[in-house]
Amino acid sequence: MRSPKLAALELRRFGRGRLPRAALAALLLLPLLYGALYLWSFWDPYGRLDRIPVALVNDDKGATADGKRLAAGDQITGKLLESKVFDWHEVSAAEADKGVEDGTYYLSLRMPADFSRRIASSAGDSPETGALQVRTNDANNYIVGQISRTVFSEVRTAASANASRGFLDRIFISFSDLHDQTAKAAKGASDLKDGIGKAKTGSKDLADGLKDAKKGSAKLAGGIVKLNKGAGDLETGSRQVADGTQLLADKVNGVAADVRPFLKDNGKTIGDTARLVADSSKTVRDNLDLLVKAAPTAATAAHTAADDLTEIHRTRCTEQPVPDPTVCPPLKRAVTAADDVASVADDVNVLVKNQNGDLKKLRTQLTTLEKQAKDLAARSPRLDEDLEAAVRKVNALNTGAHKVAKGADRLHTGLGTAKTGSADLRTGVGKLKKGADSLDKGMVRLSDGSTTLAQGLGDGVDKIPDYGKKDRDARTEVMADPVRLASQSLHSAPNYGTGFAPYFIPLSLWVGAMVAYMLIQPLSRRALAAGAPAWRIALAGWLPVAGIGLLQTAALMSVLHWGPGLDMAHTAGTLGFLALVTCCFAAIVQWLNACFGAAGRILVLALLMLQLTSAGGTYPVQTSPGFFNAIHPYLPMSYVVEGLRRLITGGGLGPVWQGCAVLAAFTAGALALTALSARRKQMWTLERLHPELSL
Repeated sequence: MRSPKLAALELRRFGRGRLPRAALAALLLLPLLYGALYLWSFWDPYGRLDRIPVALVNDDKGATADGKRLAAGDQITGKLLESKVFDWHEVSAAEADKGVEDGTYYLSLRMPADFSRRIASSAGDSPETGALQVRTNDANNYIVGQISRTVFSEVRTAASANASRGFLDRIFISFSDLHDQTAKAAKGASDLKDGIGKAKTGSKDLADGLKDAKKGSAKLAGGIVKLNKGAGDLETGSRQVADGTQLLADKVNGVAADVRPFLKDNGKTIGDTARLVADSSKTVRDNLDLLVKAAPTAATAAHTAADDLTEIHRTRCTEQPVPDPTVCPPLKRAVTAADDVASVADDVNVLVKNQNGDLKKLRTQLTTLEKQAKDLAARSPRLDEDLEAAVRKVNALNTGAHKVAKGADRLHTGLGTAKTGSADLRTGVGKLKKGADSLDKGMVRLSDGSTTLAQGLGDGVDKIPDYGKKDRDARTEVMADPVRLASQSLHSAPNYGTGFAPYFIPLSLWVGAMVAYMLIQPLSRRALAAGAPAWRIALAGWLPVAGIGLLQTAALMSVLHWGPGLDMAHTAGTLGFLALVTCCFAAIVQWLNACFGAAGRILVLALLMLQLTSAGGTYPVQTSPGFFNAIHPYLPMSYVVEGLRRLITGGGLGPVWQGCAVLAAFTAGALALTALSARRKQMWTLERLHPELSL
């Protein structure tokens, strides 16, 4: 009898009553309990996190940063409530702790009272880290705790980035302020450079002017010395003249009656004396004219020099934000010296002006005296003839001579003071010139330094960034979150169930084959008794379960596709690959049952456990202990899981073809071993008739 007929005879047993038919129907639907129901139960748990009750505690009292109110706790609370990641319940801290303990809430998220203050401290001298406080209770549910850590890590990252944005924005604003202030400093340095250039020119002019002033003051001092000497001579001469005229007047007045003979005898002597008086008067008058002309000129020159120095000191030292300590003190001393010189020149000028009335009178008197003396000299030969007129004129001459002597005395005293002042003026102008020379040299160095300063500040302005609002926002965004996770899944699973389908589908098919061989004999007893060929016996026991497995696969995949919504990248490939998987699993389970009998069922279960733990269906197999890594390449489910991942979610089909080859080899090998077992079991033994263990 051929193998298909033997397989049909085995299946025909299930049509002899209601219970066998129900058992066959249950057998067909059994993989749904493992595959469809289990996958359905956690098909998309992350899409229903909003049903998980979580306590939200906002104790944040807010803070003030840069004059602005910061309420980070309120901001985070609002965003969490809008996101609906969990079923948030705003409660107090005590209620949250009690709820997490008794299971009312799976976990709690708390923002402490100083949360905003700590975030705002990032811009101060003592920055602190704000902490979101999460409390979980693994006694409620361990997985929820793991999920919360991932969710709250994202919340923490977002909060940190938001706080960093405010801090960095203030930094960029400071950069802009620094740029603006440096630009102002650069402009000020440029203005300083221009001003110092002008001051340099002024100091040069001052030095040159003081050089001329020094020469003029030397000439003035020399002239005053000469005037003083002439005034001394004038004082002596005028005193002598006054004494002579007094003596003459006394004699004339005393012996007027007897003078006529005397005048007649001494006419020549009187004429010579009168001519001497006329010459002396002319000399004094000429010296007075020289003093009057020189004094105002010297005073004007001294004041001009003092004003120039004062203007330079004001421009260079008073109006500048940062006076140069190497130039300003000497310049100040030069200003003081110039003022002293101007004061001395003023004293001389004032002396001349104050005495101007006396000098005019003295000049008039000298002119009169000179004229009178000349007249007297001219008339001296005829004095005896005009004694009365002569007496009057001699008395007048005596009076004028005394006035001249008194004025000459005051003039000599004033010129003595002017002589001392002119000497001080000459010394002061010399010091002033020396200071002006130092100032000119210092201004040269200062000009070079200001040029370097202006250039350096100008270069610094170009190097200091000046961020506009748009640029500042862009840079703040990047620096607040400089490293982002650019996650890209080449072949992403849309949900949790799709990701685990490659693991639970082969599990359900293995269980289906395992239960099928609990109801169907791995080897047909009739065929064994009839002495059929061993390979036919093996095929006859494998075909019914393989057929049932194909029906199980069709039912399971239909329910998964039309129920939870499993979408496959390669639908036909997936179904064909699962058909091969079903045939392979049926062959392996058949061989274990045929070879080991009742113990084979235990081995089938044990092999299932080994495959589940080493297939890498949940965590990567590399994370498992070394034993599971060692057996991973030698078990068929490892290749089934890898192939189904590529067929369902997409990707290269290399692992699929490798899995097909491995499954085909396992199928052929298991059928060969089953045929060998069938050949051995064609010989009946006492042990087979009375087995030690029966299930």
